[in-house]
Amino acid sequence: MRNSANDQHREAPAFAIDRPEFQSVPYVFASPHSGRNYPEQFVAASRLNALEIRKSEDSFVDELFADAPGHGAPLLKALFPRAYVDPNREAWELDPRMFEDKLPRYVNTSSARVYAGLGTVARVVSNGEEIYDGKILFAEAKRRIEGTYMPYHQALAGLIAQTKERFGRCILIDCHSMPSVGGPMDRDHGTQRVDFVLGNNHGETCAPELMTLADSTLRAAGYVVRQNNPYSGGYTTRHYGKPRNQVQALQIEINRHLYMNEARVERGPGFESLKRDISHLIAQLADAELSQLAAE
Repeated sequence: MRNSANDQHREAPAFAIDRPEFQSVPYVFASPHSGRNYPEQFVAASRLNALEIRKSEDSFVDELFADAPGHGAPLLKALFPRAYVDPNREAWELDPRMFEDKLPRYVNTSSARVYAGLGTVARVVSNGEEIYDGKILFAEAKRRIEGTYMPYHQALAGLIAQTKERFGRCILIDCHSMPSVGGPMDRDHGTQRVDFVLGNNHGETCAPELMTLADSTLRAAGYVVRQNNPYSGGYTTRHYGKPRNQVQALQIEINRHLYMNEARVERGPGFESLKRDISHLIAQLADAELSQLAAE
């Protein structure tokens, strides 16, 4: 399979921002992996069927966190799918094995994520299935990254800067979901996962008080929570989470068995109750910041 560098079709919108009428708290919520606008050319070039290609998708996470604007915080949503471009990577993490031509020197070809086939433009979906029948051109990856990844991160950086300017600080909540069982490329392969995993790069990207509040709120709702294992935070958490610069970042991973049928990629019977519990979590986080703002 060969994607022509001369394909000049226009990218669809890369993101959407749901904004509150008035931003009352220094939070920004982001859902980088729930996008489900699969370009026709991409689907046609894939060897996977319509369900298999969605295995990397954090399906419906944007909907689970949809109440964030109602609690005074913006919600940034990637509209493109993770199998197309992964915004939770460096801009140029690419696997040379999947390209027909030589990659530029600035490309990172040696990270663990690249080795696993899960770079910025992935070679495989999260269960290890190859996406393409053959190789693609670097020009195709470049077009995708410039058309989706760059606008998404420009929007995220802008929201963080605006929040920091308004409140003197910003707290980024990066919202994800995880398969209920560790996959073939995961450290916990075959292991049944807990309900929530909270990641702050082992204490580096947010204050312990934030981690404790999120943890205790979820546990009080009856969920089993683990911190930093098997997910401690991806590129977004590490890149933006700089407490010394008044930006904190916390990654939240939700077990998909709580809210969806993983095989059919459909909302399950637990969806609405989980959404209510997440709305309560957002409210608790917001109330804590409102109390702090009132005390300042």
